[in-house]
Amino acid sequence: MAKKLLHFLQGGKMNTKNLITIAAISTAALYAQPFRAQITGGGGDRGKCTIEVVVDGSAEVEVRGDSAMLRNLNGRPPQWRRFVCNSPMPPNPAEFRFAGVDGRGRQTLVREPYNGSPAVIRIDDPDNGSEGYTFDLFWRNVGGFTSAPPPPIVGSGPPPRGEGDYYREREEWYRGDWRGRFFERVRQDIDYVERNSFSGHGDRYRLDRTRQELGDIQREWAAYHRYSRRDLDDVIRALADVVRDNRMHPRDREILEDDLRRLRDFREGR
Repeated sequence: MAKKLLHFLQGGKMNTKNLITIAAISTAALYAQPFRAQITGGGGDRGKCTIEVVVDGSAEVEVRGDSAMLRNLNGRPPQWRRFVCNSPMPPNPAEFRFAGVDGRGRQTLVREPYNGSPAVIRIDDPDNGSEGYTFDLFWRNVGGFTSAPPPPIVGSGPPPRGEGDYYREREEWYRGDWRGRFFERVRQDIDYVERNSFSGHGDRYRLDRTRQELGDIQREWAAYHRYSRRDLDDVIRALADVVRDNRMHPRDREILEDDLRRLRDFREGR
């Protein structure tokens, strides 16, 4: 979407559809609310944050250090209620864990914090009216990676820890009504593969580019339940580059190859 907005501002044709796109971008930017944590101390090497927000629709919370961003994806603007931590979250927390505490809808850990990137939690409130949502983040303040872990040797050794659980959860998810949240699933798979099969800065660039292209579609899909075919083509090309060039565990490659096939089918209406 950002690329489209730049084109419009540089003299592109302005029509009703374009104005709607710009309005969506402006609305998303307007409802990105920063917030600073209240640090209570006393946690020792065990870190914890408790976050409480009010959501009527869909929203994302991005947490980095002692600050967070509350971003509206769909519905009424979300609101902050509470952000309390016993210490700032480090850039590479060890034993990171997310736990939904309260709220009628769904809370999903979209991305774990890693190498300075934020933890991202998505909240989907399906019913009419606003609802309070509370979740906790836990971590250990010592013992985390200070740099990227060494890449696995492809085809040797056991699969990454927890892979079987992730595969089973993914298979169960696709047995349900998955199309309404398909793009979110692809993003989860990209984050999972990044954690398990990270293999250098070049690969990370391709993964980040895929995630950026996917974010454009996610915002339009959440706001209007539609997407631009050109944006979807961009996602498919970026993900194809990842699948073709990345060094990763074979089963992780299978996940992304499956996502690529489903994206192409989705584009053709199959």
